[in-house]
Amino acid sequence: MGQGIDVVGIYVRDQDEALAFYVEKVGFRVHTDVRNGPFRWLTVQHPDQPSFQLGLFRPGPPVHDEATARALNEVVAKGAMPSLVLVVDDCWAEAARLEAAGVELTQQPVERFGNVDAGFRDPSGNGWKMMQSRR
Repeated sequence: MGQGIDVVGIYVRDQDEALAFYVEKVGFRVHTDVRNGPFRWLTVQHPDQPSFQLGLFRPGPPVHDEATARALNEVVAKGAMPSLVLVVDDCWAEAARLEAAGVELTQQPVERFGNVDAGFRDPSGNGWKMMQSRR
């Protein structure tokens, strides 16, 4: 079937704001940042997962008309998109690190189902579930 998934994108209201959040607070690094007219291809990646990129894409032209872009931003802001999952070694420590960096947790770490998980949202409203690795 080939080599697998390379990029998964999420919609963000402001790419510079999203870039600062994911790099400075979450700890990802920039993979690609190029512009083609009004379109900006911006991806980040987890430092321990170089084969996968998270695209930070702004709804709007040339892909969407303005009405669609507004609707997409509103849906994301409401937290209506499915949560992304970030696997960490120590959920308690990572939650404390994110809070110290100014990230508001939507769920403090909790032990359940034999694991520990927590939640947070990015500035655009994309939800994240942070799960402790079972290693």
